[in-house]
Amino acid sequence: MLFLTHLTTLEPALLNRTGTAVKIVNEPYMALTVENIGLGPRGLPALSICHYGEQNGDLMRDPEMCFELEIEGDRLKEAHPYYFRNDYAGFEQNAIDEDTKIICARMIREQRAFSETWSRNLIEQGFLRAHQATKSA
Repeated sequence: MLFLTHLTTLEPALLNRTGTAVKIVNEPYMALTVENIGLGPRGLPALSICHYGEQNGDLMRDPEMCFELEIEGDRLKEAHPYYFRNDYAGFEQNAIDEDTKIICARMIREQRAFSETWSRNLIEQGFLRAHQATKSA
């Protein structure tokens, strides 16, 4: 996911510090939160990327995706999607079974395709520029 490659270059702690989070406010769009969530189902470092909305006082993911990271040196080499959730649609998809580690290749393909579209949209909508402007302010 190109967006994560660029963001982790600006925020390298996202690659290796559990709990590190970046919130990007970019009006008129929903804020975006990227967080290191520890290890993914195969033991690789993992990131959550999520737009949060609110409905009846509850936080709603619109959507959330989780990725396991292949890191080479201090750079993101590859982000492998494994989880998708959209609370407004009532949809959740875990492509890797947490217990058996069995991978559903079809779900991985679907999540990868969605993540590439989402990545392009986030870049075109200016989320990287908004974050860079905040850092330099």
